[in-house]
Amino acid sequence: MQNELLWLAMLLANFFLIILAYKLFGKWGLVMWIPISVIVANIQVIQTIQLFGLVATLGNIVYATSFLVTDILSENYGKEEAKKAVWIGFFSLISMTLLMNLALVFVPLEGDEFAAVTHEATSTIFKLMPRIAVASLAAYLLSQRHDVWAYHFWRKRFSKDSQIWLRNNLSTMVSQLIDSLVFVLIAFYGVYETGILFEIFITTYFLKWIVAAADTPFVYWAKRIEKRNRFVMQNTES
Repeated sequence: MQNELLWLAMLLANFFLIILAYKLFGKWGLVMWIPISVIVANIQVIQTIQLFGLVATLGNIVYATSFLVTDILSENYGKEEAKKAVWIGFFSLISMTLLMNLALVFVPLEGDEFAAVTHEATSTIFKLMPRIAVASLAAYLLSQRHDVWAYHFWRKRFSKDSQIWLRNNLSTMVSQLIDSLVFVLIAFYGVYETGILFEIFITTYFLKWIVAAADTPFVYWAKRIEKRNRFVMQNTES
């Protein structure tokens, strides 16, 4: 149960860090989380673990929280702000992949064992990045663009604050299905046997589904923060 307990702890850590970032920095704290989630997820995803008796990759939690952030941005600031955050995440992933692969071209200091070891370790992680990055870019754009569109589609039909959970989950569940399918096929097809590939897909989507269901209270929390900030601003101006 060690991995499962750690996974739950990481889940809560991500949620509370997002709320903390929002409280400290407002809208820009949410925007800041997008590149954090994309970059960290694409490093963590190379680690395969067993979770709840199934094969899974790390990075599912932190990546899934990017959907939470775009939903909060959509809810509190509108579709255009959410779209900007999506493109910021896209740019950050391209930049990281380019810069880290350029860094690997450098030759480590001759005779320095530590430099050789760190170069090898860095290569182990980031030489895998191009294929994973392509998978992430495709999955990220398709799923996030759908999520922003779907959130506002459902918001028109379920517009009350008490119905935030509906538009949050209806948009995110489908978006994460798109994301998991596209990412797993591009990143791991031919790397793993079909059975393992299918298991990774099911596990990946299942874990993201749990994150999506669990993040609903935090969307409401963020809504309360936004209302309080607006109230304070109005009183200050008056």
